[in-house]
Amino acid sequence: MKPTDIRNPEYFHKVIDCQYGCPAHTPVPEYIRRILHEDYTGAYLINWESNVFPGILGRVCDRPCEPVCRRCRVEKEPVAICRLKRVAADHRDDILPLLPPVPEQKNGKRVALVGAGPASLTVARDLALLGYELDLYDDQSKAGGFIRSQIPSFRLPEAVMDEEFDYILRRGGITTHFNTYVRDLKEIMARGYDAIFVGTGAPRGRDLPDLPGRAEADAFIHVGIDWLAGVVFQHVERIARRVLVLGGGNTAMDCCRTARRLGGEEVKVVVRSPREKMKASDWEIEDALREDIPIIDNHVPLEFVVDNGKLVGMRFDRVQPEYGAGGRKLVSTGAEPVFLPCDEVLLAIGQQNAFPFIGPDCNIAFNDKGLPVLDPNTLQSSVPSVFFGGDAAFGPGNIIIAVEHGHQAAISIDLFCQGRDLRRRPRPTVSLADQKLGFHDWIYDAQVTEEQRQLVPTVEKAKSLRDRLVEVELGFPPEVSKTEAKRCLNCDVQTVFDYTLCIECDACVDICPTTCINFIDNGDEDDLRSRLAVPAENRSQDLYVSDTLPTSRVMVKDENVCLHCGMCAERCPTAAWSMVKFVYQAAHAGDL
Repeated sequence: MKPTDIRNPEYFHKVIDCQYGCPAHTPVPEYIRRILHEDYTGAYLINWESNVFPGILGRVCDRPCEPVCRRCRVEKEPVAICRLKRVAADHRDDILPLLPPVPEQKNGKRVALVGAGPASLTVARDLALLGYELDLYDDQSKAGGFIRSQIPSFRLPEAVMDEEFDYILRRGGITTHFNTYVRDLKEIMARGYDAIFVGTGAPRGRDLPDLPGRAEADAFIHVGIDWLAGVVFQHVERIARRVLVLGGGNTAMDCCRTARRLGGEEVKVVVRSPREKMKASDWEIEDALREDIPIIDNHVPLEFVVDNGKLVGMRFDRVQPEYGAGGRKLVSTGAEPVFLPCDEVLLAIGQQNAFPFIGPDCNIAFNDKGLPVLDPNTLQSSVPSVFFGGDAAFGPGNIIIAVEHGHQAAISIDLFCQGRDLRRRPRPTVSLADQKLGFHDWIYDAQVTEEQRQLVPTVEKAKSLRDRLVEVELGFPPEVSKTEAKRCLNCDVQTVFDYTLCIECDACVDICPTTCINFIDNGDEDDLRSRLAVPAENRSQDLYVSDTLPTSRVMVKDENVCLHCGMCAERCPTAAWSMVKFVYQAAHAGDL
């Protein structure tokens, strides 16, 4: 193998698993260190720069950073990255004076934003800082899109949303047009905007229109996302005693937990698939079970049962998964259908895109799935001045994906308005900073703690189930957050090897707790991976390969199992190993 080029900005970025796994590439280890040292404001601002909504995402993010956390190489549970983000939001000082100013002198370019969800708000944040004049259109009375209309208050208080949205909307450059339904995008296009961004989400919930009894039981059956919006906007204040929730995603978990708070005494979740295949996040499922909501898996709905015009229950076919060359399929067990009594049903079986405001005369191309035809990198549609992002771009996703779409769309719009090539995008900013304090001392704390993942305190169940506005999770107290922060392995502090200083004494090999360092003869990648002291089987993580040493061997380190503990650098008698902090800042609109 050729020597590793650590000057490639993506090499060490990929080693910082949490940051690499985050769609917005938040510098996770850096903000966790700030929390450890009680710099909550600094930690918040690091998050605000990349993911825009730290207080919101610290509560309801889908946490793609956590399953890939390097702490899982040591024990089962990752660092509580999401909950530490909330700590920064809960304990920070006033950040308004620290935010970059919105210029009073505008640049002469006008942009329309259709939909006020997280993607549009991110575009607005990024472009307002560059002097764009922005018009934001939404049919709701406040910003937030599905964050506001579908996430229950016991998970995300309204005050948190209002505060973080105001950091964008109240600082200038953005004119809001709330309670304004855009009926025809052609009208917006005719107003002379330099660019238009569509971030209207996936607003249509899936139904079961052909299931027997659906029409007769219509008054007792509700589409989950519409029902949740009705609760948020106080159009729905109670539900019947017996409730079935169909679906296994996060929306289903929100529906069942909300139903418990609105009078549902017997609330059950019914899913077609096995429990382990549910789409809901593990912690969402755990929260539902903790609130005494059973989950019945491997049940496929057959019919709604109606008696004298009233829904009395549903029948289900019991199925089992079978696995073959074509993947998994659900096969009936042949048992008698199962009858589950209920008074109301909430359908949370998926969401679909809907663009009734985009007619053929807009000349925007759509594919056979009803989604706009987009350049996946620039998010530009077939009409060059129109861009899409969030769920409106590629179908239902999550908040952090929508934020990253917003960043990328803002870059594209800025380039487009300048008449520049959208494919020549700004590069991330990277730097390497030596962490030496002394010959074998480091600026950062490299000790690997044996503390287990900390439990977050919650409101007593009896109290939270009485009031849907009571937030269930209380967040980590400062001392607990510091204990959790110590579990971070500082994956952004890299072990850098200087082959010219190495005397091949193997001291680093002897001291390494994970046996990830090897001095062996070179070969192709498959050969090297198989010949390491511990074979490197995870091909998603690279091998760090040095130049040829005097003995004709090379140093090969398996980045997958390195704990960044710094013991190799401490033990090395010639300082061939050093600990160097790698800073990766994703590009934003306006960067060169």
